[in-house]
Amino acid sequence: QVHLEESGGGLVQTGDSLRLSCASSGRTFGGYTIAWFRQAPGKEREFVAAIHHRREKTYYANSVRGRFTISRDYLENTVDLQMNSLQPEDTAVYYCAADLSYDTIVILKRAEYWGQGTEVTVSS
Repeated sequence: QVHLEESGGGLVQTGDSLRLSCASSGRTFGGYTIAWFRQAPGKEREFVAAIHHRREKTYYANSVRGRFTISRDYLENTVDLQMNSLQPEDTAVYYCAADLSYDTIVILKRAEYWGQGTEVTVSS
C-alpha cells in the first residue's frame, strides 16, 4: 500500500514560485511512476507532470512545460513539483498520484494511489 501526502501549497501572486512535495508514508516509491494532477474549481481533473521510476524519464502537460519541473529524491522518498512563473490559471488543488505503470498515468491519466491534495491559489 502506498499512502501519499502532499505539502507545500499556499497563496502566491502571479509570477511567483512554489514547490510542492509528495511523500509516501507506506511503501517506498521505488518502481512507481509518480505524477501530479490538478483540479481547478468547476473543472475536471487534469494531468500536470509525471516522473518514471528511472528519474530521467519525465512528461509534462503542454500548459506547464517550461515552467514546472518534477523531480524525485530516492533517499528522502519524495517527489517534488517546482512551479515557476505561476499564473492565475494554475490555481487548483494539486494531487500526487502513483502507479506501477507509466503508460497508465501518462496515456490513460489514471493512477492506483492518490493523495488528499494541497491547494494552490495564484492571485492576479
